[in-house]
Amino acid sequence: MTARILIVDDQPDIRKLIRLTLQHLDDAEIHEADNGGDGWRLAQDIRPDLMLLDVMMPSELDGYQVCAKVKGHPVLAGQTKVILLTARAQVEDQEQGRKAGSDAYLTKAFSPLKLLDLVDNMLGRTV
Repeated sequence: MTARILIVDDQPDIRKLIRLTLQHLDDAEIHEADNGGDGWRLAQDIRPDLMLLDVMMPSELDGYQVCAKVKGHPVLAGQTKVILLTARAQVEDQEQGRKAGSDAYLTKAFSPLKLLDLVDNMLGRTV
């Protein structure tokens, strides 16, 4: 079964790093968006199994808002896991992520190995 993964980050270098980190997933279909609004629209279209979502993005929606929309959607809520990726590491920021419904919160600069472990765990894979 092909896992659909959506990377939403306004930084092209971060999207590239994540994409390269996840290249070992042979059966993964990787999609990308560079802002929250496009990420939300793409999520509704492709119905990803996993979203890697930046918190701070320039657009009509930030990562917390996109996460809350995904977790409030009748189909996506039960299907899509959300990992928030952010430079914001304060306890209040992590609490805001939990309130939005995120499944995990990973602080930038993150370890690629930690990201791989987290993605495998979210997708129910063993390594």
